Amino acid sequence: MPDAPLGQTPSQTVGPFFGYALPFPGGPQVAAPWHPESIRLHGTVYDGAGDAIPDAIIEIWHADSAGRVIAERGSLDRNGHTVTGFGRSAVNRAGEFEFSTIKPGSTRADAAPYILVTVFARGLTHHLFTRAYFGDEVERNEGDPFLATVDPLRRPTLIAAPDAQNSYRFDIRLQGEGETVFLDFDAEIYG
Repeated sequence: MPDAPLGQTPSQTVGPFFGYALPFPGGPQVAAPWHPESIRLHGTVYDGAGDAIPDAIIEIWHADSAGRVIAERGSLDRNGHTVTGFGRSAVNRAGEFEFSTIKPGSTRADAAPYILVTVFARGLTHHLFTRAYFGDEVERNEGDPFLATVDPLRRPTLIAAPDAQNSYRFDIRLQGEGETVFLDFDAEIYG
């Protein structure tokens, strides 16, 4: 039927092949571990059955400690001194990721500090976006306009829990019980 309208080609799932060339040397080091403001952000990526996903990739983006956009954001150049504002980490076989970064400042006076997180994993037709807020920012989190729109029972999925000095645990659950709150992409990534 030459006059029939053509349909859209359906999306295909990502990977597991996708991760071959995406990780790069120093990708998880947004800031060097010896940077005076360095923190550790780590966690595990889980599927709907509660099993760790061994082939996901996590990206993070964030502002500097004063809440300003980092000029070097997206930089693949890791010189051991500059805070780039962007990092990418492949998970290990146990589904664990880890970043060395800094705690960002608030991008707005009424907002709590957070890190933007992107998840790439097998079985996903599109990557997922979420935010990691900091569990030791209780007062700021309570006043954050975005967090106020999230169901109080689901807010904990957006909180990176302090688990040691300068260390925060942020587990990501793709579906099922305790599923992480995922967001629509917003072109204003620091808004």
